[in-house]
Amino acid sequence: MTAARITVNGDEAPISPAAPHTTVLDFLRERGLTGTKEGCAEGECGACAVLVARPGTHEPTDWVAVNACLLPVASLDGQEVVTSEGLATTGEAGTPATLHPVQEEMAVRGGSQCGYCTPGFVCSMAAEYYRSDRRADTDPAPRTDPEHGPNGFDLHALSGNLCRCTGYRPIRDAAFAVGTPPEEDPLARRRAQSPPEPVATEYTRDDRTFLRRSTLEETLRLLRERPDAVVIAGSTDWGVEVNILSRRADCVVAVDRLPELRELRFASGHIEIGAALTLTEIERRLDGAVPLLAELFPQFASRLIRNGATLGGNLGTGSPIGDSPPVLLALDVSVVLADADGEREVPLAEYFTGYRQSVRRPGELIRAVRVPLPLSPVTSFHKIAKRRFDDISSVAVAFALDIEDGTVRKARIGLGGVAATPIRALATEAALEGEPWTEETVEAAARVLRTQGTPMDDHRASAAYRAKMLGQSLRKLYVRTTGAVSS
Repeated sequence: MTAARITVNGDEAPISPAAPHTTVLDFLRERGLTGTKEGCAEGECGACAVLVARPGTHEPTDWVAVNACLLPVASLDGQEVVTSEGLATTGEAGTPATLHPVQEEMAVRGGSQCGYCTPGFVCSMAAEYYRSDRRADTDPAPRTDPEHGPNGFDLHALSGNLCRCTGYRPIRDAAFAVGTPPEEDPLARRRAQSPPEPVATEYTRDDRTFLRRSTLEETLRLLRERPDAVVIAGSTDWGVEVNILSRRADCVVAVDRLPELRELRFASGHIEIGAALTLTEIERRLDGAVPLLAELFPQFASRLIRNGATLGGNLGTGSPIGDSPPVLLALDVSVVLADADGEREVPLAEYFTGYRQSVRRPGELIRAVRVPLPLSPVTSFHKIAKRRFDDISSVAVAFALDIEDGTVRKARIGLGGVAATPIRALATEAALEGEPWTEETVEAAARVLRTQGTPMDDHRASAAYRAKMLGQSLRKLYVRTTGAVSS
């Protein structure tokens, strides 16, 4: 294996002597690229955002914004990174650099105040600027969507970036003012070329090792030999533990670029989603084909997090307040687990066994999740949180119902935040199935739903509030599907 190296703003540099746990953020700052900043060290403020060349949805390469504070730099071995400094065009000797169009708009429209958050905003905006399917709105009718600009800019691209000087209006104005990348733009031209191929990595320093194998088979053999290894994909969970809890691991194994974990395919009876596909990749490749997932994605953390987070990681951590498990429970998915001896398929309803515990054995990986077809036609995801976006849920409820001729033929309800694990609301499902879809049925089932799980009091919500929100979520679904006003 060759020495671990990373390309930053067009220049190749060795990762050594960084430790295996060193973040991309710290690596860049040690190289003098101090535009990348640490604000929260948890992936919530976006001050550390950088661009990474990744496999594209509509073109060979997408420029993807990620949180540099969460990714270990060793995970970008062989990859290309662009920072806020690398967006500007370097001038001739003695002449100033030419600002990137995003930087120019931020400057002239007053989008930078104290400036601390600005480089992160610029990188997130640049990722949206280069989104290949971004199109200007040609409809002459007045716009009614405040979150999408006339230039096709989606403000959700900035959902993971915080400004502490209340500069959001001029930042929005800058975002809505950027045009289309010119043909000579080098980063725009780069999209037509393939991204860097994943490279096998074996990086050791100070008796700690970061490993990446080329195939799933090799990875599973490695995990059999090293059952103590920490497995990471987007590192959106492990990165927080490294930064906030000073966690270290003797061995970290990356699985995010394994081709066997990055497939999405439609089969006759199910949709199979690779465990290492990022949520953004799943969202764009499904393109609304699974409405319940389409409703989940905008409410799952931020675009910066979704650009790294995976379904495999969300299920692997086993958090009782993860946003995807309630949705996946409502979809009745199964989990494909693989180890060196083969594969097995486990219904997600049987996967969780305790707080952050599951049936997954040492050496096993989540390879994929399978969504059975056909999909239930009536679905909804309700996330109750203090903030509209980029917040941990107090309660999460997902519904998937089959209603035929006014009768509930099938009900699946997934709950998060009300027990030590994500759970199915089995008693409520039983109270609905076979009953007419009426206000009386819904009221009776809502009373059952309020009793599901064992909600607790904490700083996000009281147990009583959580229980009440469970019942309200079913009433809300009924009103939405019938147009009725609940009494």
